[in-house]
Amino acid sequence: MLFSMDFACYGSDKTQEYMKLVIGIVDEAGRANVSDLFPVLSFLDLQGVRARMRGYLRKLYKSFDDIMEERLRFRSLNKESKDYNDVLDSFLDLMQDGTSQLSRDDILHLFIDLFLAGVDTTSSTLEWAMAELMRNPKKMVKARTELQQVLDKSTLKLEESMVSKLPFLQAVIKETLRLHPPVPFLIPHKAICDVELCGFLVPKNSQILANVWAMGRDPSIWENPNSFIPERFLENEIDFKANDFNFIPFGAGRRMCPGLPLASRILSFMLASLLYHFDWKVPDGLKAEDMDMSQRYGLTMHKAQPLRAIPVKM
Repeated sequence: MLFSMDFACYGSDKTQEYMKLVIGIVDEAGRANVSDLFPVLSFLDLQGVRARMRGYLRKLYKSFDDIMEERLRFRSLNKESKDYNDVLDSFLDLMQDGTSQLSRDDILHLFIDLFLAGVDTTSSTLEWAMAELMRNPKKMVKARTELQQVLDKSTLKLEESMVSKLPFLQAVIKETLRLHPPVPFLIPHKAICDVELCGFLVPKNSQILANVWAMGRDPSIWENPNSFIPERFLENEIDFKANDFNFIPFGAGRRMCPGLPLASRILSFMLASLLYHFDWKVPDGLKAEDMDMSQRYGLTMHKAQPLRAIPVKM
């Protein structure tokens, strides 16, 4: 979508490099750092976090800069061609027509933000959704049955436009995000003045973290909070807009995640594709209910043990 490139060729050294860069950046961003507790020591970089992060970001920046340079050469040689119509082309059009103040450096940093924010969170959520469905085979059957009912019987082809007709599948995504929010503490906010919340004084300039992981498992909000029950989102019209603030995996208000519309649609379509094209089973004779569902905490929340699932052609 960003560059008209396939980043999922697992035999490619370039793909592996991108994966290592993303994992490295996310791990360093979520690492406990003494400089966060004692800012006066930050210039020392005692744990080397800043140096490693700078190295990862420099490599990612250089890689995206090479992609942009190659595209600019292509555009200069093929001025009438419309082979690409992606996000990069859109920003290059803005940069070159003189109506925008965006510089090349601005665009490259924006792509880093988009790439990091979209890749790791989406893949981890999809992994959790598949893991929960495999542990709850009746839910998987229910989702697949819904797919078969909605599918165009004449073409037997799954289209992205069908996502809106799959309420149970969308409920599966919401329930996954409730139990396993990809960013468990959301993005930090800062109090711009002294404010009292629920009897507690939050001093000016305090950093505030919203623990959406704890909210999603709060028994005062959710019935059977630790159980995977997508039906709860069919019984109550709870969406991502955070109207009652019970369910805010994308944040809320003016600062909520701008990728919400894309993420919710793409997640649903990817999960639908996996369920439609394959049946799934756990490997090595492992019982589904015995799957390891422990979590590895950081800036983003991954399964401690990556999901292993065997696809069986339908």
